[in-house]
Amino acid sequence: MTRIRIENVVASTSLGDHLDLPRIALRLDGAEYEPSEFPGLIYRMNDPKTAVLLFQSGKVVCTGGKSFQQVSESIRTISGLIRKAGQKILATPKIEVQNIVATSNLESEINLNSIAVTLGLDRVEYEPEQFPGLVCRLDSPRVVVLLFGSGKLVCTGARRPKDIELAVQHISRELVRAGLLGGKRNATPTANAPAPLRTRTGKTVPAGVAPEPVTPNDELAGAESLAI
Repeated sequence: MTRIRIENVVASTSLGDHLDLPRIALRLDGAEYEPSEFPGLIYRMNDPKTAVLLFQSGKVVCTGGKSFQQVSESIRTISGLIRKAGQKILATPKIEVQNIVATSNLESEINLNSIAVTLGLDRVEYEPEQFPGLVCRLDSPRVVVLLFGSGKLVCTGARRPKDIELAVQHISRELVRAGLLGGKRNATPTANAPAPLRTRTGKTVPAGVAPEPVTPNDELAGAESLAI
């Protein structure tokens, strides 16, 4: 089975109707609070390595966790610190996962030009002159998958780890059926001699031209910028 690694879990909750951020900032060592630059208070933790954003409305966002357990632990920790600062908050806030970003590897190089032509530009976005990955939006599960020529992929927009697994399985099966992953390719024009790809902006990408290499950090940055 393809290995999947969760890179970031973003979750939110509410601790009440109002948070006194100036007062909390004075009581929390290391708190970052510059309301003229950003309306929220940022508190970074080392174990687990997460960042918690607090807002006056009572909303809390936690990012950086590798699992729901780490997110829950971070929110419990910040809740305890806020209570010590004298702020009354909800005892058992409901935590909702907003986004999970995960990475995986198809264990084989893939031809993004061929994949874009086969899947159709109504389903994918591929602008290699702007970003070296192919963006594919799935309806079920409702996630976004970024594919790279190296075979690496990034999945974002999931609410459950199971959605990540289903998305990777879906993409893998579709590419195998099209002859674009694993084994001998189907005898189609895009398999043996990929035709030039015309992007949505009208530009043509020559067959066989590979984009500049992308680093893992670039992959994740691209995933984080996408919205379902």
